[in-house]
Amino acid sequence: MMEEKAHERLEFGMALAATAGGLDAYTYLVHGEVFAGLQTGNFILLGVHLGQGHLDALIHYLVPILAFAAGALLARYLQTKIIKDQQLWFLGFEMVLLLLIGIFSPHLPNLLANALLSIAAATQLQEFQRLKGKPFTSLMMTGNLRNLSTNFFEGYIKHESAKRIAFRDTLSILISFVVGAFLNGFLVTYLDQRTILFSLIFLSIAVFLLIKDKRAFH
Repeated sequence: MMEEKAHERLEFGMALAATAGGLDAYTYLVHGEVFAGLQTGNFILLGVHLGQGHLDALIHYLVPILAFAAGALLARYLQTKIIKDQQLWFLGFEMVLLLLIGIFSPHLPNLLANALLSIAAATQLQEFQRLKGKPFTSLMMTGNLRNLSTNFFEGYIKHESAKRIAFRDTLSILISFVVGAFLNGFLVTYLDQRTILFSLIFLSIAVFLLIKDKRAFH
């Protein structure tokens, strides 16, 4: 049996999910009620506001949507150019963006802050797409919620042991996402626009896991 890659392990996915939950909570609470990663939410809010005649909402929600698309495009391009330590490079890129926002957020317009964090979310989604060898997303929990239900059925009603493990893994991802959002929601009262810096802890854990794995093979 092949050993799992560090960036496909459960604890790594949990760190990414906590980061993603924190990103969306932060931009929603601090930068004008938009989402950095959950573009479905931005499309819904865009439609709702336009339907109510709030035409000024177009740019407000379109910027993070287009920035996310541009971030995914940039990430795909970089994947063709970066050969060595690709996962570390992407995590480093995301950490730099979060650090810049955390430091300069009080001086940045919401549109720019949201655009940069949407790019960060897009690069995370593009680079890290598997958990234990299976398709995975750390940003959108709808698919994970569906998987939770189907894995529960297969694991605990059809008695497939592998699906019981998958159920527990998926539940861990969902809880991690909520924890990331909860912590940002709690800390924003005290840290305000600096709250995003807290998410660097989760990304640092992911970096640590990657470096630890690389050292184990040398």
